[in-house]
Amino acid sequence: MIFIDREEEMNRLDRLAASAEGGLAVVYGRRRIGKTRVLLEWSRRHGGLYTVADQSAPEIQRRYFAEAAAALLPGFADVDYPDWSRLLSRLVREAKQARWRGPVIFDELPYLVSGSPELPSVLQRWLDHEAAEARLIVALAGSSQRMMQGLVLSASAPLYGRAREILELRAIEPVHLREAFPGATEVEMVELFTAWGGVPRYWELAAELGGSIRSQIDRLVLDPLGPLHREPDHVLIEELPPALETRPILDAIASGAHRVSEIAGRIGRPATSMARPLGRLTEMGLVRREVPFGESEKKSRRSLYKIEDLFFRMWFRLVAPQRAVLAAADRGGRIALLKRCWGALISQAWEDLCRHRLPRLSQATPLGRQGPWGPGSRWWRGEQPEWDVVSASLDGERLLLGEARFHSRPMSRRGLERAVAELCRRQSPELPAKYGRLPVTHCLFVPVIGDEAAAGVRMDEVVVVTAAELLR
Repeated sequence: MIFIDREEEMNRLDRLAASAEGGLAVVYGRRRIGKTRVLLEWSRRHGGLYTVADQSAPEIQRRYFAEAAAALLPGFADVDYPDWSRLLSRLVREAKQARWRGPVIFDELPYLVSGSPELPSVLQRWLDHEAAEARLIVALAGSSQRMMQGLVLSASAPLYGRAREILELRAIEPVHLREAFPGATEVEMVELFTAWGGVPRYWELAAELGGSIRSQIDRLVLDPLGPLHREPDHVLIEELPPALETRPILDAIASGAHRVSEIAGRIGRPATSMARPLGRLTEMGLVRREVPFGESEKKSRRSLYKIEDLFFRMWFRLVAPQRAVLAAADRGGRIALLKRCWGALISQAWEDLCRHRLPRLSQATPLGRQGPWGPGSRWWRGEQPEWDVVSASLDGERLLLGEARFHSRPMSRRGLERAVAELCRRQSPELPAKYGRLPVTHCLFVPVIGDEAAAGVRMDEVVVVTAAELLR
């Protein structure tokens, strides 16, 4: 697949590579998010040395590094290096002689450290002295966010404060789906987002396979021989340290337990023991803690935990509880299972997309001109009507109350008018006083409307926003 997005990350890395002083970049993010592709592209642009660690013994790791370095610095692999200090010292000497300044890229640093616990301190001294004198450009990368925090990002970390660039790679924005899937309609882009989220590795597999989205899901995920059939287990076990102990929590959330007490009861653990595993899943970007709009994240007692990663959400809905069924089912049976669950999955993903893209709406759209808007949130309380999208403009002068409705077919004028009328009759949420005085914009989010209803039309004080506007 072509290299998509990551323009800001590449610009920052390119600026570091062009600097006269050199320096350190730290790149981290969850697995499959595209760190390796970014680093390889950056290394290719600047004639760098890219190395990736695995779980081999330290002696073998150094041998692999030396062989990779020999492609740029002939003779580097002709000797064995008894420790990392001597290897890195020679790297600087050879780099000076060749008038080469990098970048030197250590991908999957946590694997190196697990075999050589002294390495962070060795790197600290090397970066402060030899590498700095040679003005080398160095990048450290890793998927284990907990270990990267402990090595580089926390105040007590050996390498804290030494990085000139710290990049956390997040999911690719859904607007780029069209680049990976040329010709996809707006509705198909929402469906692709529902299945694969913003993880480029999943995009790549689906794009290579082609065909319909449901066929892609069947062959990649539902089929027991598919490459993603056990993907969540692989992601959890490849973390350092492995995160398999969090798997029951994901099962519990997927089955409908969203409060801490409910999750703890479902897996038979005391609620007081849930903070650490839930925190780790949140760090990994797999789970999010959700509070109603207007309430403090620290003080709210009505928080809910949801599966954040859309692929994980689909997998735990379709595969986790149906492994035995899928093992015996033919393609027709697997597709039938997908059809039963697909409507709920895509409706939830559409709500997520509306909330996520609201702050990014173009100023050329009617709703965008009333913004810019802050992050979108849900609002709920007891038996009162729930609101899918609630936000305040960044200038604090306007409140948005919205509903997200997914329809795979264009909504007719009559259907649109009926939905608008229902929205106008809905009871407003009971928000803090500072929001009660603000003028309200009611908004209806629908993927596509018919030819007779123009996108962004205002009817009875309601703004209609389509997928085309959200994904512009």
